[in-house]
Amino acid sequence: MSVRTTTAAAATVVTAALLVPPPAPAAAVAPEQRGRLLLTLSGTEHTWIRGVRLVCPASGGRQHPHAAEACAGLAAAGGRPDALPRTERLCPAEEEPVEASAEGDWGGAPVRWKRTFRGACALDAATGAVFRF
Repeated sequence: MSVRTTTAAAATVVTAALLVPPPAPAAAVAPEQRGRLLLTLSGTEHTWIRGVRLVCPASGGRQHPHAAEACAGLAAAGGRPDALPRTERLCPAEEEPVEASAEGDWGGAPVRWKRTFRGACALDAATGAVFRF
């Protein structure tokens, strides 16, 4: 290959690289869709307890098993667990009570929420994917 051919080929590669647009920046997430919550569930008289951290927008990795769905539900509810859409369903009359809590921040505002449900079915009907862990 001659110097002239090599120079022309290099110029073509550089020109092509300059014409390729840079990758588009990731879409910014609105503050009202951002949050970090520690979600906990406990049984009667705290005979058992479990918890998980929910970071929104969902980033994957090891966190809430239904993070994307939980984040979408909370974003639609303005970060307020009491405002989550309720699913109507029949639940058994007698179940073990379950206490659910959420602590952290959503959209820059503090969140401190706690509520006791008749059982797991009533909890899921009221909170959907948020406490499904």
